[in-house]
Amino acid sequence: MSPHVKVVGLILVLGLAGILGARYLLPILQDTHQRETSDASATRGTLVVGTDNWIGYFPLCSEPMAKRMRQAGWVLRCENDNADYPARFERLKSGKIQFAVATVDSYLLSGAPLGFPGTIIAVIDESKGGDAILARKEVAANLDGLRQAGDIEVAFTPASPSEHLLRAIRTHFDIPFLQDRRGSWRVETDGSSAALKLLLKGKVGAAVLWEPDVSRALASPDIVKLIGTEDTERLIVDILLVGRRFSRDHPEAVAALLDSYFQTLKLYRDNPQELEEDVMQSTGLSRGQVRSMLRGVSWTTLGENAAVWLGTSGGGPFADEGLVDSIRGAIRILTDSGDLAGDPLPDGDPYRITNRQFVADLSKRLGATAGSSDRAHRFQPLDDAGWARLKEIGSLKMEPIGFRRGTSDLAYEGKLELDRLAERLAYYPNFRILVKGHSGISGDPRANLQLSQERADAVARYLTVTYGIDPNRMRIIGYGSTRPLPRLPGESDRAYGYRLPRVEVTLAAENL
Repeated sequence: MSPHVKVVGLILVLGLAGILGARYLLPILQDTHQRETSDASATRGTLVVGTDNWIGYFPLCSEPMAKRMRQAGWVLRCENDNADYPARFERLKSGKIQFAVATVDSYLLSGAPLGFPGTIIAVIDESKGGDAILARKEVAANLDGLRQAGDIEVAFTPASPSEHLLRAIRTHFDIPFLQDRRGSWRVETDGSSAALKLLLKGKVGAAVLWEPDVSRALASPDIVKLIGTEDTERLIVDILLVGRRFSRDHPEAVAALLDSYFQTLKLYRDNPQELEEDVMQSTGLSRGQVRSMLRGVSWTTLGENAAVWLGTSGGGPFADEGLVDSIRGAIRILTDSGDLAGDPLPDGDPYRITNRQFVADLSKRLGATAGSSDRAHRFQPLDDAGWARLKEIGSLKMEPIGFRRGTSDLAYEGKLELDRLAERLAYYPNFRILVKGHSGISGDPRANLQLSQERADAVARYLTVTYGIDPNRMRIIGYGSTRPLPRLPGESDRAYGYRLPRVEVTLAAENL
């Protein structure tokens, strides 16, 4: 190669390098120069949170939160990915975002394939009425009505908290057609509003919605609410995640974000009207719509995080580990529904995806207490008229409760089934409980009635003694042979007779 060609090549290379430098390096130099010659010189960096438009995340992405983070030396930016959880957790793993919000169930489903790239550092909120299952009045008045209606179509948004509510109902209640995960009952929609339109037009018999669509649906006299998350506990739980590497390398940034967040949350709790105004300005929704959404969320304070959810020493001597319970419960629901093949956690250990230390340090420094975090429902005694006014919500799904033959003594297998029943009951703490005993149709009717009552009493007694369920919450009824089950097509006498002696447990609501 001649010297002339070499010189030309060198000139071209230098020219290309100059063009690339001008295109990529110059903006960086200009940005550095701007920072060094302005108040931004004190900024330590930018923190990005992967989020979506669920109202529960609003305080985290609000203007007061951003201002507090600025004062702490950080620029905070929220990226709305429209609830694309797999993409969100992939960005968390790659370090493109440092924090992410999610529900417990969504992290178990979409975080597992990525090795759970973040740890849970706080509980943000619970859905408390933000999600609900509704139906057309002529189709079903309660969850048992869904069972009797048969194969109706149900509209819902897949990969959303609404779907998790539907999973829970499928797991906890006796509605056979919902057990078919790929059945014709499924009508998947792109968002709650699309499901609402189908319900109002009568295109589907039921729908799972979130606010403000729940309130919009109930404005129609043709629609009834079957169950909402206001009557659930630790079912749909929103969490804050931090990337594992980032939390290790920049613990001061994690501490600053949590400190700013809980200060912002306190501001809004003390000034609810300011929260309404800020949400209205941010979303463009009316005050009524905003209030409907806000009623559906229960934010978790720093003290509640310490005492009720993460079980830190800052929570006092009665600290609870509600987050771990919620993780384990979500795994049971997801495996029962077939969405998970098994426990996805390494070694089956929920503590592998939690990090309580940041909340523990902050609550200790600020002296945070749980305050009025005890939301346990207190039940007053009811007379016969009061029990008659209750609305039955639905019968819980149960295997037959085993008793020793001809007696009301619980067999070992019967106690195990009641243990599983108690787990389901924990999700629905606001409802009354009807314990209904039934017998076979042969034999002395009076003896059958007595045995059915004694077996129902035994079930209620076990729930009270073993799990502390309030006796005022339960009504125990023995029906004997007066309410036999309908015979199944082609069912033999022996099989039919085996199904008749049973104890059913039904949830009932008051003040409707």
